[in-house]
Amino acid sequence: MKQLLLSTLVLAASAFAQQTPMTIQDAQIIPLWAGTAPGQQGTEDKDIPTITVYLPRSTPAGMSAVIVCPGGGYSGLAMNHEGRQVANFLNSQGIIAFVLKYRLGPKYHHPVELGDAQRAIRMLRAHATDWHIAADRIGILGFSAGGHLAMSASTHFDTGKADATDAVDRVSSRPDFSVLGYPVISLVEPWTHQGSKTNLLGPNADPELAKSLSGEQSVTKETPPTFIFQTNADTTVPAENATYYYLALRKAGVPAEMHIFEKGPHGVGLAMEDPANSEWSKLLTNWLRIHAVIK
Repeated sequence: MKQLLLSTLVLAASAFAQQTPMTIQDAQIIPLWAGTAPGQQGTEDKDIPTITVYLPRSTPAGMSAVIVCPGGGYSGLAMNHEGRQVANFLNSQGIIAFVLKYRLGPKYHHPVELGDAQRAIRMLRAHATDWHIAADRIGILGFSAGGHLAMSASTHFDTGKADATDAVDRVSSRPDFSVLGYPVISLVEPWTHQGSKTNLLGPNADPELAKSLSGEQSVTKETPPTFIFQTNADTTVPAENATYYYLALRKAGVPAEMHIFEKGPHGVGLAMEDPANSEWSKLLTNWLRIHAVIK
């Protein structure tokens, strides 16, 4: 199985390196870089950032796409309930989903994780025609620490490098919309998630770097429209994170919608077993329709 996975990654990387038209298949695993990724420190599976493709039944041209960032405190990835299950839900709404396997601390620190997310966005945009994606409807969705990563990609982006030899690096890394579930937002306030901060920045984080990666201080008018959901009972990543980010979006004039449910622990995912909290995905569907992401 491991040899088959490595062979799949090599073939995908080879096609990508040649910049030839590249079709995708359901459950396909695609490496974000051909060859060695920037900052890569080994050759194990955890050292190779990838996206896993989840396709709806029908894939006409011009579909919306979402990159899904599972949480896990920047030390693990909840690939099932914050990855595959969410991708399947997005597929049910006619959206192509790509679950991101980004590199983790304590082995990897910023800017590696953000670079992986930015690269995933660029890859979708660079291959939009091949993959039947609308280049202006590429979103990012993240939970917990994955929500921090999605937020960081939404507040730290560029338009690409026109003279880059790699065609993927020539396109923008800005997501067109973002969805944040119980996100870690601040890395400087008392209510931050200290484990995520340490895994991302190391034990002796530079205060200015931590400040720059705190979403409540990083929003601009260019930050994409954002949907946020949270539970009031969450003591792992308190609601202050989501609330202060929402207020920053509002102050900057960025379209935003937030829902805080009274009950529910941290890490509920789609909350399929909870009749109350599971409503968030229906509210998200309405929001995506309002923003013309789905019809």
